[in-house]
Amino acid sequence: MSRIRRLAPDLVDGVGSIGAKAHGLVALRRLGLPVPAGFVIGTAADREFRADRLPAGLRADLGAAVAGLEAETGREFGGAGRPLVVSVRSGAAVSMPGMMSTVLGVGLTTAATAALAAETGDARFAADSRERFARSYAAAGCGAVPDDPVDQLERAVAAVLSSWDSPRARTYRELNGVPHGPGTAVVVQAMVFGNRDSRSSAGVAFSRDPVTGAPGPSGEVVFGRQGDAVVSGGALTRPLAELRDREPRVWAQLRRALDRVEAHHRDACCLEFTVESGALWLLQVRAGGFVGNAAVRVAVDLVDEGRIGRDEALLRVSPEHVRLAREPRLADGAADVLATGIGAGPGVAVGRVATSAAAAVRMAGSGPVVLVRPETSPHDMAGIAAAAGLVTARGGPASHAAVVARSLGRPAVVGIAGLVVGDGSVRFGGREVAAGALISVDGTGGRVVLGRAPLAPEPARPHLRRLLGWADEVSGDATARPDPDRLRAARAALRVRRS
Repeated sequence: MSRIRRLAPDLVDGVGSIGAKAHGLVALRRLGLPVPAGFVIGTAADREFRADRLPAGLRADLGAAVAGLEAETGREFGGAGRPLVVSVRSGAAVSMPGMMSTVLGVGLTTAATAALAAETGDARFAADSRERFARSYAAAGCGAVPDDPVDQLERAVAAVLSSWDSPRARTYRELNGVPHGPGTAVVVQAMVFGNRDSRSSAGVAFSRDPVTGAPGPSGEVVFGRQGDAVVSGGALTRPLAELRDREPRVWAQLRRALDRVEAHHRDACCLEFTVESGALWLLQVRAGGFVGNAAVRVAVDLVDEGRIGRDEALLRVSPEHVRLAREPRLADGAADVLATGIGAGPGVAVGRVATSAAAAVRMAGSGPVVLVRPETSPHDMAGIAAAAGLVTARGGPASHAAVVARSLGRPAVVGIAGLVVGDGSVRFGGREVAAGALISVDGTGGRVVLGRAPLAPEPARPHLRRLLGWADEVSGDATARPDPDRLRAARAALRVRRS
Protein backbone atom coordinates (compact mmCIF):
# COMPACT_ATOMS: atom_id res chain seq x y z
CA MET A 1 0.00 0.00 0.00
CA SER A 2 1.26 3.52 -0.83
CA ARG A 3 2.85 5.48 1.99
CA ILE A 4 1.50 8.65 0.38
CA ARG A 5 -1.96 10.10 1.01
CA ARG A 6 -3.80 12.90 -0.80
CA LEU A 7 -4.68 15.87 1.42
CA ALA A 8 -8.41 15.28 1.06
CA PRO A 9 -11.30 15.82 3.49
CA ASP A 10 -11.87 12.06 3.74
CA LEU A 11 -8.33 11.32 4.94
CA VAL A 12 -8.70 9.75 8.41
CA ASP A 13 -5.10 8.77 9.27
CA GLY A 14 -3.99 9.93 12.73
CA VAL A 15 -1.38 12.50 13.71
CA GLY A 16 1.18 9.78 14.41
CA SER A 17 0.86 8.54 10.84
CA ILE A 18 0.72 11.75 8.78
CA GLY A 19 2.04 14.40 11.20
CA ALA A 20 0.40 17.45 12.74
CA LYS A 21 0.77 19.70 9.68
CA ALA A 22 -1.07 17.34 7.32
CA HIS A 23 -3.63 16.51 9.98
CA GLY A 24 -4.36 20.22 10.38
CA LEU A 25 -4.59 20.77 6.63
CA VAL A 26 -7.12 17.97 6.31
CA ALA A 27 -9.18 19.57 9.10
CA LEU A 28 -9.09 22.89 7.24
CA ARG A 29 -10.35 21.21 4.08
CA ARG A 30 -13.17 19.55 6.03
CA LEU A 31 -14.17 22.99 7.25
CA GLY A 32 -14.39 24.13 3.64
CA LEU A 33 -11.44 26.50 3.91
CA PRO A 34 -9.00 27.20 1.04
CA VAL A 35 -5.96 24.90 1.15
CA PRO A 36 -3.56 24.31 -1.79
CA ALA A 37 -3.81 20.82 -3.27
CA GLY A 38 -1.18 18.38 -2.10
CA PHE A 39 -0.22 15.05 -0.60
CA VAL A 40 1.61 13.76 2.46
CA ILE A 41 4.35 11.16 2.78
CA GLY A 42 3.66 9.41 6.09
CA THR A 43 6.07 9.13 9.02
CA ALA A 44 6.71 5.46 8.21
CA ALA A 45 8.91 6.57 5.31
CA ASP A 46 11.18 8.50 7.68
CA ARG A 47 11.57 5.47 9.92
CA GLU A 48 12.70 3.49 6.87
CA PHE A 49 14.97 6.28 5.59
CA ARG A 50 18.67 5.48 5.85
CA ALA A 51 21.82 7.28 4.66
CA ASP A 52 20.02 9.77 2.43
CA ARG A 53 18.41 6.98 0.40
CA LEU A 54 14.67 6.95 -0.14
CA PRO A 55 12.91 3.77 1.05
CA ALA A 56 12.29 1.10 -1.57
CA GLY A 57 9.19 1.81 -3.59
CA LEU A 58 8.84 5.44 -2.52
CA ARG A 59 9.98 6.77 -5.91
CA ALA A 60 7.13 4.94 -7.62
CA ASP A 61 4.69 6.21 -4.99
CA LEU A 62 5.96 9.77 -5.56
CA GLY A 63 5.42 9.44 -9.28
CA ALA A 64 1.82 8.36 -8.78
CA ALA A 65 1.20 11.14 -6.25
CA VAL A 66 2.59 13.80 -8.59
CA ALA A 67 0.41 12.49 -11.42
CA GLY A 68 -2.61 12.82 -9.14
CA LEU A 69 -1.61 16.37 -8.20
CA GLU A 70 -1.22 17.27 -11.88
CA ALA A 71 -4.72 15.98 -12.56
CA GLU A 72 -6.16 17.88 -9.59
CA THR A 73 -4.52 21.21 -10.50
CA GLY A 74 -4.56 20.96 -14.28
CA ARG A 75 -0.84 21.66 -14.36
CA GLU A 76 2.30 19.80 -15.45
CA PHE A 77 5.13 19.25 -12.98
CA GLY A 78 8.17 21.07 -14.35
CA GLY A 79 6.32 21.52 -17.62
CA ALA A 80 6.54 24.14 -20.35
CA GLY A 81 2.78 24.78 -20.51
CA ARG A 82 1.06 25.55 -17.20
CA PRO A 83 3.82 24.54 -14.79
CA LEU A 84 3.13 22.85 -11.46
CA VAL A 85 5.49 24.12 -8.76
CA VAL A 86 5.43 22.63 -5.25
CA SER A 87 6.61 23.24 -1.72
CA VAL A 88 8.18 20.43 0.32
CA ARG A 89 7.80 20.81 4.07
CA SER A 90 8.28 18.70 7.18
CA GLY A 91 5.40 17.75 9.43
CA ALA A 92 6.13 15.85 12.64
CA ALA A 93 3.44 14.71 15.05
CA VAL A 94 4.55 17.48 17.45
CA SER A 95 5.18 20.97 16.08
CA MET A 96 8.90 21.80 15.93
CA PRO A 97 8.97 25.42 14.68
CA GLY A 98 11.66 25.92 12.08
CA MET A 99 13.76 22.99 13.22
CA MET A 100 13.58 20.96 10.00
CA SER A 101 14.19 21.73 6.36
CA THR A 102 11.77 23.29 3.87
CA VAL A 103 12.24 23.59 0.12
CA LEU A 104 10.03 26.07 -1.78
CA GLY A 105 9.63 26.17 -5.56
CA VAL A 106 10.44 22.58 -6.47
CA GLY A 107 9.75 21.96 -10.14
CA LEU A 108 11.11 25.28 -11.39
CA THR A 109 13.20 23.87 -14.18
CA THR A 110 14.52 26.10 -16.95
CA ALA A 111 11.45 25.29 -19.04
CA ALA A 112 9.03 25.77 -16.13
CA THR A 113 10.56 29.13 -15.22
CA ALA A 114 10.07 30.35 -18.78
CA ALA A 115 6.51 29.00 -18.74
CA LEU A 116 5.78 30.77 -15.46
CA ALA A 117 7.02 34.03 -16.96
CA ALA A 118 4.78 33.54 -20.01
CA GLU A 119 1.74 32.59 -17.91
CA THR A 120 2.01 35.54 -15.54
CA GLY A 121 3.45 38.04 -18.00
CA ASP A 122 6.08 38.83 -15.37
CA ALA A 123 9.59 37.64 -16.21
CA ARG A 124 11.03 39.30 -13.11
CA PHE A 125 8.64 37.38 -10.82
CA ALA A 126 9.53 34.08 -12.53
CA ALA A 127 13.27 34.76 -12.25
CA ASP A 128 12.91 35.81 -8.60
CA SER A 129 10.96 32.62 -7.84
CA ARG A 130 13.67 30.51 -9.48
CA GLU A 131 16.38 32.30 -7.49
CA ARG A 132 14.46 31.80 -4.24
CA PHE A 133 14.07 28.12 -5.08
CA ALA A 134 17.83 27.75 -5.67
CA ARG A 135 18.57 29.38 -2.31
CA SER A 136 16.00 27.22 -0.52
CA TYR A 137 17.35 24.09 -2.22
CA ALA A 138 20.94 24.88 -1.23
CA ALA A 139 20.00 25.80 2.35
CA ALA A 140 18.38 22.38 2.76
CA GLY A 141 21.64 20.72 1.73
CA CYS A 142 20.34 19.28 -1.56
CA GLY A 143 23.52 20.13 -3.60
CA ALA A 144 23.53 21.70 -7.05
CA VAL A 145 20.11 22.21 -8.66
CA PRO A 146 19.33 19.60 -11.36
CA ASP A 147 17.10 20.56 -14.28
CA ASP A 148 14.92 17.48 -13.90
CA PRO A 149 11.80 18.10 -11.73
CA VAL A 150 11.57 14.51 -10.46
CA ASP A 151 15.21 14.61 -9.37
CA GLN A 152 14.54 17.94 -7.62
CA LEU A 153 11.58 16.48 -5.77
CA GLU A 154 13.34 13.31 -4.67
CA ARG A 155 16.32 15.25 -3.34
CA ALA A 156 14.05 17.73 -1.55
CA VAL A 157 12.10 14.90 0.12
CA ALA A 158 15.35 13.24 1.17
CA ALA A 159 16.62 16.53 2.64
CA VAL A 160 13.46 17.00 4.70
CA LEU A 161 13.61 13.42 5.98
CA SER A 162 17.31 13.85 6.84
CA SER A 163 16.61 17.03 8.80
CA TRP A 164 14.71 15.03 11.43
CA ASP A 165 18.09 13.97 12.80
CA SER A 166 19.84 17.33 12.43
CA PRO A 167 21.57 18.59 15.61
CA ARG A 168 19.14 21.50 15.99
CA ALA A 169 16.11 19.20 15.69
CA ARG A 170 17.53 16.74 18.20
CA THR A 171 18.35 19.58 20.62
CA TYR A 172 14.80 20.93 20.33
CA ARG A 173 13.27 17.50 20.98
CA GLU A 174 15.47 16.92 24.00
CA LEU A 175 14.56 20.31 25.48
CA ASN A 176 10.84 19.72 24.93
CA GLY A 177 10.66 16.03 25.84
CA VAL A 178 9.73 14.94 22.29
CA PRO A 179 10.80 11.35 21.48
CA HIS A 180 13.33 10.80 18.69
CA GLY A 181 11.72 7.66 17.29
CA PRO A 182 8.53 8.67 15.43
CA GLY A 183 10.15 10.59 12.56
CA THR A 184 8.58 13.26 10.39
CA ALA A 185 6.03 13.26 7.62
CA VAL A 186 6.64 15.29 4.44
CA VAL A 187 3.93 17.56 3.03
CA VAL A 188 4.05 18.39 -0.69
CA GLN A 189 1.67 21.10 -1.92
CA ALA A 190 1.10 23.23 -4.99
CA MET A 191 2.91 26.54 -4.46
CA VAL A 192 1.10 29.80 -3.87
CA PHE A 193 3.17 32.94 -4.14
CA GLY A 194 3.00 35.80 -1.66
CA ASN A 195 5.53 37.65 -3.82
CA ARG A 196 3.38 37.43 -6.96
CA ASP A 197 2.29 41.10 -7.22
CA SER A 198 1.08 44.13 -5.27
CA ARG A 199 -2.03 42.24 -4.11
CA SER A 200 -0.01 39.36 -2.66
CA SER A 201 1.21 38.86 0.89
CA ALA A 202 1.94 36.28 3.57
CA GLY A 203 1.54 36.17 7.30
CA VAL A 204 0.68 34.49 10.55
CA ALA A 205 -2.68 35.10 12.20
CA PHE A 206 -3.64 34.20 15.77
CA SER A 207 -7.27 34.01 16.79
CA ARG A 208 -6.27 35.80 20.03
CA ASP A 209 -3.31 37.91 21.09
CA PRO A 210 -0.39 35.52 21.81
CA VAL A 211 1.12 37.90 24.36
CA THR A 212 -1.98 38.86 26.37
CA GLY A 213 -4.58 36.27 25.35
CA ALA A 214 -7.08 39.03 24.50
CA PRO A 215 -9.75 37.98 21.97
CA GLY A 216 -9.59 39.14 18.36
CA PRO A 217 -7.23 38.58 15.40
CA SER A 218 -3.57 39.31 16.03
CA GLY A 219 -0.39 38.61 14.12
CA GLU A 220 1.95 39.81 11.40
CA VAL A 221 1.95 40.21 7.64
CA VAL A 222 4.47 41.04 4.91
CA PHE A 223 3.34 42.42 1.56
CA GLY A 224 4.92 41.14 -1.65
CA ARG A 225 6.93 38.52 0.25
CA GLN A 226 6.79 34.83 1.01
CA GLY A 227 5.82 33.45 4.44
CA ASP A 228 9.34 32.45 5.43
CA ALA A 229 10.07 36.17 5.83
CA VAL A 230 7.56 36.24 8.72
CA VAL A 231 8.44 33.11 10.62
CA SER A 232 12.20 33.63 10.31
CA GLY A 233 11.95 37.09 11.82
CA GLY A 234 14.26 38.29 9.06
CA ALA A 235 11.87 40.86 7.56
CA LEU A 236 10.21 44.02 8.79
CA THR A 237 6.67 42.78 9.33
CA ARG A 238 3.50 44.83 9.61
CA PRO A 239 0.64 44.38 12.08
CA LEU A 240 -1.96 41.95 10.78
CA ALA A 241 -4.65 44.65 10.91
CA GLU A 242 -3.02 46.42 7.95
CA LEU A 243 -4.42 43.64 5.78
CA ARG A 244 -7.90 44.96 6.62
CA ASP A 245 -7.20 48.25 4.90
CA ARG A 246 -5.37 46.85 1.86
CA GLU A 247 -7.49 43.75 1.21
CA PRO A 248 -10.83 44.05 3.03
CA ARG A 249 -12.32 40.97 1.32
CA VAL A 250 -9.32 38.84 2.30
CA TRP A 251 -9.47 40.25 5.83
CA ALA A 252 -13.11 39.19 6.15
CA GLN A 253 -12.27 35.71 4.85
CA LEU A 254 -9.37 35.38 7.27
CA ARG A 255 -11.51 36.45 10.23
CA ARG A 256 -14.14 33.87 9.32
CA ALA A 257 -11.43 31.23 9.01
CA LEU A 258 -10.05 32.08 12.46
CA ASP A 259 -13.52 31.87 13.96
CA ARG A 260 -14.16 28.49 12.34
CA VAL A 261 -10.89 26.89 13.36
CA GLU A 262 -11.19 28.19 16.93
CA ALA A 263 -14.74 26.86 17.19
CA HIS A 264 -13.58 23.52 15.79
CA HIS A 265 -10.58 23.15 18.09
CA ARG A 266 -12.17 24.95 21.07
CA ASP A 267 -8.88 26.73 21.65
CA ALA A 268 -6.84 29.69 20.48
CA CYS A 269 -5.30 28.83 17.12
CA CYS A 270 -2.68 30.08 14.72
CA LEU A 271 -2.99 30.13 10.91
CA GLU A 272 -0.15 30.55 8.44
CA PHE A 273 -1.50 32.04 5.24
CA THR A 274 -0.54 33.37 1.83
CA VAL A 275 -2.50 35.77 -0.33
CA GLU A 276 -1.78 35.36 -4.06
CA SER A 277 -3.20 38.11 -6.25
CA GLY A 278 -6.05 38.73 -3.82
CA ALA A 279 -6.85 35.04 -3.16
CA LEU A 280 -6.45 33.68 0.38
CA TRP A 281 -4.77 30.30 0.95
CA LEU A 282 -4.18 28.60 4.30
CA LEU A 283 -0.93 26.68 4.73
CA GLN A 284 -0.99 25.52 8.36
CA VAL A 285 -3.09 25.50 11.50
CA ARG A 286 -1.82 24.76 14.97
CA ALA A 287 -2.62 25.48 18.59
CA GLY A 288 -1.67 28.97 19.68
CA GLY A 289 1.00 27.76 22.09
CA PHE A 290 0.24 30.50 24.62
CA VAL A 291 1.92 30.55 28.01
CA GLY A 292 1.57 32.37 31.33
CA ASN A 293 -1.18 34.97 31.64
CA ALA A 294 -2.13 34.53 27.97
CA ALA A 295 -2.82 30.81 28.51
CA VAL A 296 -4.80 31.59 31.67
CA ARG A 297 -6.91 34.26 30.01
CA VAL A 298 -7.76 32.09 27.01
CA ALA A 299 -8.87 29.19 29.21
CA VAL A 300 -11.07 31.41 31.40
CA ASP A 301 -12.54 33.29 28.42
CA LEU A 302 -13.38 30.00 26.68
CA VAL A 303 -15.31 28.94 29.79
CA ASP A 304 -17.21 32.24 29.76
CA GLU A 305 -17.99 31.73 26.06
CA GLY A 306 -19.38 28.26 26.75
CA ARG A 307 -16.79 26.46 24.61
CA ILE A 308 -15.19 24.45 27.43
CA GLY A 309 -16.05 23.65 31.03
CA ARG A 310 -14.20 24.63 34.18
CA ASP A 311 -12.66 21.19 34.59
CA GLU A 312 -11.15 21.36 31.11
CA ALA A 313 -9.80 24.83 31.81
CA LEU A 314 -8.06 23.51 34.93
CA LEU A 315 -6.49 20.74 32.87
CA ARG A 316 -5.31 23.11 30.14
CA VAL A 317 -3.58 25.58 32.45
CA SER A 318 -0.51 23.79 33.76
CA PRO A 319 1.29 24.69 36.98
CA GLU A 320 4.07 26.04 34.76
CA HIS A 321 1.61 28.46 33.13
CA VAL A 322 0.57 29.61 36.60
CA ARG A 323 4.21 30.10 37.59
CA LEU A 324 4.88 32.17 34.48
CA ALA A 325 1.73 34.21 35.14
CA ARG A 326 3.21 35.26 38.49
CA GLU A 327 6.79 35.83 37.30
CA PRO A 328 8.06 39.24 38.44
CA ARG A 329 8.66 42.05 35.97
CA LEU A 330 11.05 44.98 35.99
CA ALA A 331 10.08 47.74 38.40
CA ASP A 332 8.85 50.95 36.78
CA GLY A 333 11.10 54.00 36.76
CA ALA A 334 13.97 52.37 38.62
CA ALA A 335 16.25 51.22 35.84
CA ASP A 336 18.43 52.38 32.95
CA VAL A 337 16.22 51.36 29.99
CA LEU A 338 18.24 50.62 26.86
CA ALA A 339 15.36 49.75 24.55
CA THR A 340 11.72 48.76 24.32
CA GLY A 341 10.33 46.14 21.96
CA ILE A 342 7.68 43.44 21.92
CA GLY A 343 7.48 41.23 24.98
CA ALA A 344 7.39 37.71 23.53
CA GLY A 345 8.14 35.38 26.44
CA PRO A 346 7.08 36.20 30.03
CA GLY A 347 9.41 36.69 32.96
CA VAL A 348 12.72 38.44 33.56
CA ALA A 349 16.17 37.17 32.58
CA VAL A 350 19.41 38.69 33.81
CA GLY A 351 22.64 37.73 32.10
CA ARG A 352 25.71 38.78 30.17
CA VAL A 353 25.36 39.77 26.53
CA ALA A 354 26.28 37.05 24.01
CA THR A 355 26.22 38.07 20.36
CA SER A 356 26.26 34.60 18.79
CA ALA A 357 24.94 31.15 19.55
CA ALA A 358 28.48 29.82 19.93
CA ALA A 359 29.32 32.59 22.41
CA ALA A 360 26.15 31.86 24.40
CA VAL A 361 27.10 28.19 24.72
CA ARG A 362 30.65 29.07 25.72
CA MET A 363 29.72 31.80 28.21
CA ALA A 364 26.86 29.91 29.85
CA GLY A 365 29.33 27.68 31.64
CA SER A 366 30.22 30.54 33.96
CA GLY A 367 26.81 32.13 34.49
CA PRO A 368 23.56 33.21 32.82
CA VAL A 369 23.71 34.83 29.39
CA VAL A 370 21.26 36.73 27.19
CA LEU A 371 21.52 35.95 23.49
CA VAL A 372 21.24 39.16 21.42
CA ARG A 373 20.79 38.68 17.67
CA PRO A 374 19.39 40.53 14.63
CA GLU A 375 16.99 37.55 14.46
CA THR A 376 17.31 33.90 15.42
CA SER A 377 17.22 30.88 13.14
CA PRO A 378 17.08 27.13 13.75
CA HIS A 379 20.89 27.13 13.54
CA ASP A 380 20.92 29.14 16.80
CA MET A 381 19.12 26.39 18.71
CA ALA A 382 22.09 25.40 20.89
CA GLY A 383 22.64 29.04 21.87
CA ILE A 384 18.95 29.59 22.59
CA ALA A 385 18.94 26.51 24.80
CA ALA A 386 22.00 27.79 26.70
CA ALA A 387 20.66 31.33 27.15
CA ALA A 388 18.51 32.60 29.99
CA GLY A 389 16.77 35.09 27.68
CA LEU A 390 16.57 36.35 24.10
CA VAL A 391 16.66 39.76 22.45
CA THR A 392 16.25 40.38 18.70
CA ALA A 393 16.21 43.42 16.45
CA ARG A 394 13.62 42.02 14.06
CA GLY A 395 10.53 39.85 14.23
CA GLY A 396 7.26 39.91 16.08
CA PRO A 397 5.10 37.53 18.14
CA ALA A 398 5.15 34.92 15.35
CA SER A 399 8.89 35.03 14.65
CA HIS A 400 11.20 32.10 15.29
CA ALA A 401 12.68 33.74 18.39
CA ALA A 402 9.25 34.46 19.91
CA VAL A 403 7.75 31.04 19.22
CA VAL A 404 10.77 29.12 20.51
CA ALA A 405 11.11 31.38 23.56
CA ARG A 406 7.49 30.72 24.54
CA SER A 407 7.89 26.99 24.02
CA LEU A 408 10.96 26.91 26.27
CA GLY A 409 9.68 29.39 28.86
CA ARG A 410 12.48 31.87 28.09
CA PRO A 411 11.94 35.61 28.60
CA ALA A 412 12.29 37.35 25.24
CA VAL A 413 12.00 40.80 23.69
CA VAL A 414 11.81 41.02 19.89
CA GLY A 415 11.40 43.71 17.26
CA ILE A 416 13.70 46.32 18.83
CA ALA A 417 14.11 49.15 16.33
CA GLY A 418 17.65 50.51 16.14
CA LEU A 419 19.32 47.42 17.62
CA VAL A 420 22.56 46.64 15.79
CA VAL A 421 24.52 43.51 16.69
CA GLY A 422 28.29 43.44 16.13
CA ASP A 423 30.93 40.86 17.02
CA GLY A 424 32.09 42.50 20.22
CA SER A 425 29.23 44.79 21.13
CA VAL A 426 25.61 45.70 20.50
CA ARG A 427 24.15 49.14 19.88
CA PHE A 428 20.73 50.09 21.22
CA GLY A 429 20.02 53.26 19.26
CA GLY A 430 22.80 55.61 20.27
CA ARG A 431 24.13 53.50 23.15
CA GLU A 432 26.78 50.84 22.81
CA VAL A 433 26.94 47.87 25.16
CA ALA A 434 29.93 45.55 25.13
CA ALA A 435 29.56 41.80 24.78
CA GLY A 436 29.73 40.35 28.28
CA ALA A 437 27.97 43.32 29.88
CA LEU A 438 25.12 42.53 32.26
CA ILE A 439 21.58 43.31 31.06
CA SER A 440 18.06 42.54 32.25
CA VAL A 441 15.31 41.44 29.87
CA ASP A 442 11.62 41.88 30.73
CA GLY A 443 9.70 39.49 28.48
CA THR A 444 6.38 40.66 29.91
CA GLY A 445 6.83 44.42 29.53
CA GLY A 446 9.14 44.31 26.52
CA ARG A 447 12.03 46.26 28.05
CA VAL A 448 15.81 45.75 28.03
CA VAL A 449 17.70 47.38 30.88
CA LEU A 450 21.40 47.86 31.59
CA GLY A 451 22.63 45.98 34.63
CA ARG A 452 20.64 44.05 37.22
CA ALA A 453 17.41 45.97 37.56
CA PRO A 454 15.05 45.88 40.55
CA LEU A 455 11.99 43.65 40.18
CA ALA A 456 8.36 44.16 41.01
CA PRO A 457 6.00 41.29 41.84
CA GLU A 458 3.41 40.42 39.22
CA PRO A 459 0.02 40.47 40.93
CA ALA A 460 -2.56 37.80 40.26
CA ARG A 461 -4.65 39.23 37.45
CA PRO A 462 -8.44 38.81 37.42
CA HIS A 463 -8.42 35.80 35.10
CA LEU A 464 -5.85 34.02 37.25
CA ARG A 465 -7.78 34.79 40.43
CA ARG A 466 -10.91 33.28 38.91
CA LEU A 467 -9.06 30.18 37.72
CA LEU A 468 -7.49 29.63 41.14
CA GLY A 469 -10.91 30.08 42.73
CA TRP A 470 -12.21 27.24 40.54
CA ALA A 471 -9.18 25.21 41.55
CA ASP A 472 -9.96 25.69 45.24
CA GLU A 473 -13.58 24.66 44.68
CA VAL A 474 -12.45 21.43 43.05
CA SER A 475 -9.71 20.52 45.52
CA GLY A 476 -11.24 22.05 48.65
CA ASP A 477 -7.75 23.16 49.63
CA ALA A 478 -6.20 26.63 49.53
CA THR A 479 -3.57 26.18 52.22
CA ALA A 480 -0.49 28.39 52.17
CA ARG A 481 2.51 26.39 51.03
CA PRO A 482 5.66 27.33 49.07
CA ASP A 483 4.59 28.56 45.64
CA PRO A 484 0.91 28.08 46.56
CA ASP A 485 -0.60 29.15 43.25
CA ARG A 486 1.17 26.40 41.34
CA LEU A 487 0.21 23.84 43.94
CA ARG A 488 -3.42 24.98 43.94
CA ALA A 489 -3.56 24.48 40.17
CA ALA A 490 -1.74 21.15 40.32
CA ARG A 491 -3.95 19.72 43.07
CA ALA A 492 -7.10 20.71 41.21
CA ALA A 493 -5.89 19.19 37.93
CA LEU A 494 -5.02 15.97 39.75
CA ARG A 495 -8.49 15.85 41.31
CA VAL A 496 -10.14 16.43 37.92
CA ARG A 497 -8.13 13.62 36.31
CA ARG A 498 -9.10 11.22 39.07
CA SER A 499 -12.79 12.08 38.93
